[in-house]
Amino acid sequence: MQSFDVVIVGGGMVGLALACGLRGCGMRIAVIENSPVQHQFDPQQAPSLRVSAINAASQKLLDYLGVWQTIVQKRVGSYKQMEVWQQDSFGHIQFDAQQHYLPGLGYIIENSIIRGSLWQQAQSSKDITLLTDNRLQKVVWGDNEVFMTCDNEQMLTARLVVGADGAKSWLREKADIPLSFWDYEHTALVATIRTEMPHMLTARQSFHNDSILAFLPLQDPHLCSIVWSLPAMQANRRLNLEVSAFEKELSVALDMRLGFCQLISERQIFPLIGQYARNFAGQRIALLGDAAHTIHPLAGQGVNLGFMDVAELMGQLRRLNSAGKDIGQYFYLQSYERKRKHSAVLMLASMQGLRQLFDGNNPVKKMVRDVGLLLAHTLPGIKPKLLSYALGAHDMPEWLAKVTTNSSEIV
Repeated sequence: MQSFDVVIVGGGMVGLALACGLRGCGMRIAVIENSPVQHQFDPQQAPSLRVSAINAASQKLLDYLGVWQTIVQKRVGSYKQMEVWQQDSFGHIQFDAQQHYLPGLGYIIENSIIRGSLWQQAQSSKDITLLTDNRLQKVVWGDNEVFMTCDNEQMLTARLVVGADGAKSWLREKADIPLSFWDYEHTALVATIRTEMPHMLTARQSFHNDSILAFLPLQDPHLCSIVWSLPAMQANRRLNLEVSAFEKELSVALDMRLGFCQLISERQIFPLIGQYARNFAGQRIALLGDAAHTIHPLAGQGVNLGFMDVAELMGQLRRLNSAGKDIGQYFYLQSYERKRKHSAVLMLASMQGLRQLFDGNNPVKKMVRDVGLLLAHTLPGIKPKLLSYALGAHDMPEWLAKVTTNSSEIV
């Protein structure tokens, strides 16, 4: 039987970030992941379809963890402008980093690159054990330890077990943590697109009566990753359209702002579901990222919310451990739960409100949308607040806000 201080179930971006954040503090860390990173990054390969919009707060965390320079050396898209508009209307808002004395607004990075860089960091750490090709089969919570059995009959104990195993979290289910969820009644279609005109480091988002289309700039000036949020029937129709017909519809949906759009990848779809765990922590358990909450991708904040879960939990665990406290006691974990539930509820409510506001073609709603976007674009003082929110400045734990990192420039 192997004994650890913290066992993290799930070796995705969020779980690995926590493991890397806890190294070097005297605790023994294990990560259970059934799908380890199997390949090295190949710059000649086309960008993968699943990407994340990384804000300044998450970039600061990744820099603190020592992986940002590794990520930058692989492949990073950045954006210094952002445009949001309502199709066939006058409502629009535009952000320009230069006008607000910022080096940039954010980054578009393939999930596989972030995960691969964190995996390499974890592999190189002596106090992190990566248990690959394993699945948890049984977990029992005791007063002082958690007892776990894997499907290969390997047995583990830990003072704290952390669920970072995604939206369908096995650990959350075994802990009998209730889940609130709602169907956004939308399906996301993702693909990689080559545009006729360069994207000019600009992230673009167009609201339609029944859909939301985002063009996210990649490192190549003519490549964008798209996320097209659509009703399920429309998403399936566009998934199966002939390539030429899909390209035509896509180009028109973006108002031809980047000229003709060429599909250069496969198309994938996945349903959009909002979820919220009733508890983010309990006796000897904590939940992170999608295991605790999932939101609509319209603001690109899902993984950023998860990374701030990591920042809050790792900060608290390091403090508890250095003070000789029991890191698995719910009495201490309640502080993490309270702070992160507050952030998640605000984000979920904001996304749901925006989703409902921009849904449908009711003339009154459309006028409210137009006027709201126009006022946000023109009235003084509103844009800086929206930018601060988008950059994640409001959501950083105090310890991370005080950290001076090595990288502050947008690449």
